[in-house]
Amino acid sequence: MASGAERRLYWWVAVSALLLDLATKFLAERYLFRSAGHSVFGDWFQLRLVYNPGAAFGLHLGPYSRWIFMVIAIGAVVLLYRYHRNAERGDWFRQLALGLVTGGAIGNLVDRIRSTQGVVDFLDLGVGSWRWPTFNVADMAVSCGAVLLAISLWREDARREAAQALPGRPLPPENTPPEPAVSGPRDE
Repeated sequence: MASGAERRLYWWVAVSALLLDLATKFLAERYLFRSAGHSVFGDWFQLRLVYNPGAAFGLHLGPYSRWIFMVIAIGAVVLLYRYHRNAERGDWFRQLALGLVTGGAIGNLVDRIRSTQGVVDFLDLGVGSWRWPTFNVADMAVSCGAVLLAISLWREDARREAAQALPGRPLPPENTPPEPAVSGPRDE
């Protein structure tokens, strides 16, 4: 179970991601509402207000999309919280990852609850007609957190394999590299 300091990291990251997401969405709606968008770096990076009633990459499940994605988001937040509570002591990296995903998921959930229009997206990347789907800070937090979580899980698997290779030795802590196997004297 996570220590008090690790729990604070999780909450600090989740709340920071959420507040940054909500603040940037507020600004996007305020300043981009009746605008064709604003160029930040030429055609490559623009600020353009879009409401996404679906999920990532415009995934849409018909007239009940809003409610379906709300239920999925609530379930994900509950699951992420449980992972946070059950994470191994000393696993700061995983707490950071879970905090990012949780904050981002709650940020997009707030949009679904407060508006039938959908999630506020405003970051537009691409060249010419080749555009990445418009996204927001919550999407960045979820994506970065998911990558960090995958790395954390991969590192945990590597530690478990190292511990299995050396029977009778405890699993090393998260931030400690496994010790190399030492063979005994050879009988020749």
